[in-house]
Amino acid sequence: MAAVREGLPDGRYGRSADARADRTLKIVGAVLGAGLLALIAWFGYDYIAGQDVSGRLTGFKVVADDAVDVRLEITKDKDVTGVCTVRTLDEYHDEVGRKDFTFDQREGDLVKVVTVRTTARATTAELIGCEPGR
Repeated sequence: MAAVREGLPDGRYGRSADARADRTLKIVGAVLGAGLLALIAWFGYDYIAGQDVSGRLTGFKVVADDAVDVRLEITKDKDVTGVCTVRTLDEYHDEVGRKDFTFDQREGDLVKVVTVRTTARATTAELIGCEPGR
């Protein structure tokens, strides 16, 4: 009795349909992955480069139980008015003060010390964000 073979011998007649499908899936996956990476990079660049006003909190000093001096570095276009929001927190991380500061000077880079009034003694200050004024 002779044994019956179910398929063609491996490697004798070229690639099988599964190998071609695997190669196609790899190519499609690589193209889609590269496209997704390019899209993420474009959104990131647009977010960073598209900001007309940016700020950085470089220091703060609690000057009284109801006041904190905050040092801000603001970068903006000369013809743009910037609005930055600062908040202060107490030792329990509850917000005890918040204030918006408007910067309309005709300078690109500014370093300003501003005072935030608080309802209780603050232990820290943070910059919420900066945006172009209305």
